[in-house]
Amino acid sequence: MGRTRVREAASTVAVAHGAFNIVGGLWPLLHLRSFEWVFGPKTDVWLQMTTGGLLVSAGVAQLAAAPDSHGPAQARRIGLGTALTLLAVDLVYVPKGRIRPTYLLDAAMQTGWIAAWLRSTAAKSRGKARSGER
Repeated sequence: MGRTRVREAASTVAVAHGAFNIVGGLWPLLHLRSFEWVFGPKTDVWLQMTTGGLLVSAGVAQLAAAPDSHGPAQARRIGLGTALTLLAVDLVYVPKGRIRPTYLLDAAMQTGWIAAWLRSTAAKSRGKARSGER
């Protein structure tokens, strides 16, 4: 896979993950009732709003980074950080009964984002090996 195609693949993941984070972050900010219907009532609404705002910020940063030549690497760091954090929360607090099992759907999505980022990194490594770069 050529360098351009690898960058395009990483940029595609950056845009998709950024959009996903924006939509996921906006949901509780714009319609908390439907969010709580799916994921359960929240005792600390401020915390849900803070998390939503941080996800929107991460998503905007990923979208802004995507077209830049070094942007996909930055978007990858943001994406892996958010996905690993949310996955850890899902996997720790669902078994404890603190959050609903529907968060396991989020865990599956976060696992998918982690896999997509790792796959784009593996493609980059293969592309460098083929071109003789270090």
